[in-house]
Amino acid sequence: MRRAVTVAFALIGFALNASAAEPQKSEVKRRPDLADSAAGTYFGDVISDSRGASQSGVTITVERTAPNTIRVTSSYPRLPEFTTRLTRAMHTIQHSGSDASIVFLLDLSKSPHHLDVTVDDASWSGDKQQDANPPGDEQ
Repeated sequence: MRRAVTVAFALIGFALNASAAEPQKSEVKRRPDLADSAAGTYFGDVISDSRGASQSGVTITVERTAPNTIRVTSSYPRLPEFTTRLTRAMHTIQHSGSDASIVFLLDLSKSPHHLDVTVDDASWSGDKQQDANPPGDEQ
């Protein structure tokens, strides 16, 4: 009987140690993906627009929405919001969807990272911001 109790306590102790060693689901960190690399704020200019004039000082915001998927928004009304999946090609992260009218090209070889976006016949080009204030917006 004493041996059975000892074995039972040993098994309970083993189970408690094993569960304590396992990370909680909320503590498990996901592995960063292409959307994490692309996410951020970019500052640049609309360099061409078939239905309007070029525009300086335009901010693009890239937000991760799912694995390897982003939503792109702009401070310029002619660049509509869009969502796209991403793929990696050499030193770039690019739009991988079937819509050929969208260009999302993030050049990781440049510092800061350089982004080119074309959507709805308007093209934008700019750089990733490292701080909260875009160039020329210092106080």
